[in-house]
Amino acid sequence: MHDPGPTFRALHVPGDPFILANAWDVGSARVLAALGARAIGTSSAAHAFTLGLPDGAHVGRDAALQHASELVAATALPVSADLENGYGNDPDSVAETVRLACEAGVAGLSIEDIALPTADAYPFEHALERVRAAVAAIRALPRDVVLLARADGVMTGAYDVDEGIRRLQAFEAAGADALYLPLPPGMDDVRRICASVSAPINALAAGHFSNVSLARFAEAGVARVSLGSALASVTQRALVDAGTAIFESGDFTALANGIPDDRIDELLARGGARPADPS
Repeated sequence: MHDPGPTFRALHVPGDPFILANAWDVGSARVLAALGARAIGTSSAAHAFTLGLPDGAHVGRDAALQHASELVAATALPVSADLENGYGNDPDSVAETVRLACEAGVAGLSIEDIALPTADAYPFEHALERVRAAVAAIRALPRDVVLLARADGVMTGAYDVDEGIRRLQAFEAAGADALYLPLPPGMDDVRRICASVSAPINALAAGHFSNVSLARFAEAGVARVSLGSALASVTQRALVDAGTAIFESGDFTALANGIPDDRIDELLARGGARPADPS
């Protein structure tokens, strides 16, 4: 079986970021692959949207891993799984989630420090123990998987950037391969975060960072830029705008902006293609 882990790990170069293209189903993964994505990510929020659930809904470990395995099978690209808080508060639950994610074929995964479904952060030592459990589980695996440890408390309002950096530094010391503090106040904070650790940093191109170019993220020292649920939200905007015009005004003109079916078919075929077996 091909191990996508080394390919995924090699993409993480501080100052030369790649884009982690967060998909929400097989079709979007294949289109993103055809358009030039180098790796695919799941998004817990975007996945929830497809199930008719709100952002922040805890869809559950089984559903998340099934979704990840479908995206692994969809393209030849490495896939990183958004595994929220590891689907359990205790370190053992996190370790079991890591093992199951490996079986699903992912090349990477992320674990956050928020006690879902609340916005509260786990206490520092407990958050660190959870990362240690994830690291130990990954090191016992038969193949390479990149662990991204997340400090989400700045985004949820649970703590400030200083505490977030303290957590990232501890997560790195515990063995996390890459680190993520989503949506700090500004680019000066992103630069400070990158300078505070040696491990590759993920940044989120969403919210007030939507206007930041890949070149500016590179200048700050970022190694990876993810899209989160932002691209899925763009598709929801197209649906809402067209649907509103149709059902409120009987106006179908937005439907003329659709991509031709044969173009979609071509992208799906190209994005789902796999290299020929050298044997």
